[in-house]
Amino acid sequence: MEPAAKNHKATFRVLDAMEAPHGGWYLKLRFEAGDAPTLRELKGSTLRVSSPDGATSFEVKVRGFPLFGGHPSDDRLHRTGRVDLHVSVVDESGHSIGLKWKVSGPLR
Repeated sequence: MEPAAKNHKATFRVLDAMEAPHGGWYLKLRFEAGDAPTLRELKGSTLRVSSPDGATSFEVKVRGFPLFGGHPSDDRLHRTGRVDLHVSVVDESGHSIGLKWKVSGPLR
């Protein structure tokens, strides 16, 4: 059993980002560093998104997992390092997300 205080700080790189039809963004991510979180830990969590130059950063909330990239599973994340997320911007101020952006978290 894992200790409750274990911090699952992970870093992902955005491979593809597209606006979702009913709000938010679909992100295709590749795991880069840290402790890979489980899908249960990701669902509903808050992540920090940062531009490649670090000038822009904001928080997004994970709404779910789109199925267009394959069935989401912990095994797929650990085996391939890839996960697809449906996220929404926390402060709703019209931010955009691009390729090679960095995603880190879960924050809470």
